[in-house]
Amino acid sequence: MQLAEPLVSTWKASLSLHFARGDNKTVLQKKQSDGPLVVQKPLYPEGPEVCHAIVVHPPGGIAGGDELLLQAKADRDTSVLLTTPGAGKWYRTAGPWAKQKLAFDVEGTLEWLPRETIVFNGARAGLECTVNLGPQANFIGWEVLCFGRRGSGERFDKGELRTTTRVLREGKLLFYENGRVDGGGRMMKSAAGLGGKSVFGTMLATCSLEKLKPEENMAVTQLPGLLVARYLGDSGEEALEGFAQLWSSIRPAVAGRAAVKPRIWST
Repeated sequence: MQLAEPLVSTWKASLSLHFARGDNKTVLQKKQSDGPLVVQKPLYPEGPEVCHAIVVHPPGGIAGGDELLLQAKADRDTSVLLTTPGAGKWYRTAGPWAKQKLAFDVEGTLEWLPRETIVFNGARAGLECTVNLGPQANFIGWEVLCFGRRGSGERFDKGELRTTTRVLREGKLLFYENGRVDGGGRMMKSAAGLGGKSVFGTMLATCSLEKLKPEENMAVTQLPGLLVARYLGDSGEEALEGFAQLWSSIRPAVAGRAAVKPRIWST
């Protein structure tokens, strides 16, 4: 008997990027990809010192069974800014988990500034991020999670999201966080959790600044060697704008230069 073909195929994709110092500029020295995860041509809107690169997932969404791996290495004396062209979408699944792993190895300066992530009702998503910092390395990164599609009236009533974030400097743990949100569960409703809000964001930066005035629906905490900013509200755009404003304030201290927004944000 001939078996029916599966209704949905899964993607296993990986992208590895190595940024180095060459010809008095930061260059993408090596890239290796497997599957539908690619990087566009490097851009230099700030001049040769800073390499901007856009990471693209051509399918546009992540379904159950998909696995994405993004690795980036930034050598000493390099400055790298990575972003994405649009919102990431995690689709509902009949059972299999979808997974994304970020692994950053930083000796210079790395900024990871993606657009928001939309977790559809019924999705089962696992997100993992590990940042390994060298002795003089600097990092700024954020993640904005939108539960359900509020614009179409969808709530995150079913499914599950799990997140793990680690930041280490010379092997010493600076930050570790495990999170789990069940669709329609207590974490979404509790005042100690999301408090009924649908958008949650975290921003991390290797700096120590005291006089910061966060935007509305944001809070900032100073840990040893690491600044942690949080957003809790109902707007992905508001979260991104708030983080972008904070980024503009702290970037001179972290990266040694004023903020220049990636061109893709304006398209």
